Amino acid sequence: MADAAAAGHGKSWHALRLARSMQNPAVQYSMVQNNRREIRRLVISDNPMHQPAKPKSSSLKGFSRFALYLKKTAAAAGAVTEGFYLVFRHQLYKDPNNPVNTRYVQYFCRKLCKVFNIEVQVHGDIPREPALWVSNHISWLDVAVLGSGARVFFLAKAEIENWPLLGKLAKGGGTLFIKRGSGDSVKIREQMTAFLKQDSPVLFFPEATTSDGTRIKKVHGRLLGAAIEAQRPVQICLICYVNQQGELDMVAPFIGETPFAKHVQNVLEMPNVAAHLIALPAIDSAGHTVESLTQEVQLKMAEGLAQLHERVLKPSA
Repeated sequence: MADAAAAGHGKSWHALRLARSMQNPAVQYSMVQNNRREIRRLVISDNPMHQPAKPKSSSLKGFSRFALYLKKTAAAAGAVTEGFYLVFRHQLYKDPNNPVNTRYVQYFCRKLCKVFNIEVQVHGDIPREPALWVSNHISWLDVAVLGSGARVFFLAKAEIENWPLLGKLAKGGGTLFIKRGSGDSVKIREQMTAFLKQDSPVLFFPEATTSDGTRIKKVHGRLLGAAIEAQRPVQICLICYVNQQGELDMVAPFIGETPFAKHVQNVLEMPNVAAHLIALPAIDSAGHTVESLTQEVQLKMAEGLAQLHERVLKPSA
């Protein structure tokens, strides 16, 4: 009992001494400083900006990206090299617009799709009858995707013909180069008419710009007059990019203010994407004016894209 009382008396004396010391300004200042240091230490440790760096994981991420770019660059270089081999091995440059050459264009386009992780899925049959082909336009990837499914030649702006390597490859592959600008539409249509009369299937994008793939923009139909003059049908082919979640892919579309180099980088890093293609029944150009043919193409493209979306996209909850 005495020991317990002594212990209690000792604790009381210690508490009294502690209370008196806290009244000392020097002790109070020391406690405040200690508290501030403790608070500062806690704030710093909780701030993500001050978290310890993880060089191992970021280094691995950077190395993985470098390895991916290296692999893709090598694959693209291999595809381009093989394209030149086809051009010179089969002497395509001597008669580049021969319809037979479209099979080599198709082979090359399929190689490019593999480089960019694009799986082309064709719904129904793709016709091979001579026609003026039109398609919705989403990305620069469209050429490789459409060329993988359909045996066609493409229209391209004249500047591409002067590009190093790719210009010569495109020319050898039968690309029809056109000069765009005010007053050139008549000359372009004449070129296309002559092309179609040789039974060479040629494809162009009547929207004249890219979209996100959700809808068809306004169709500019002046070049559709080539089908009327050449007495060839208009063949619509629609394209739709779908990601692994069953939704419209938003990486593939080349839209907005995204620089081309940045978009190429995004495409190189994107996961596997399915590109769905469907060809609609051909439209007979006989009896049409340019205006009436344009209206029908606009309507059929809008209806066809809606049907393709319904077929390939995951239903929304």
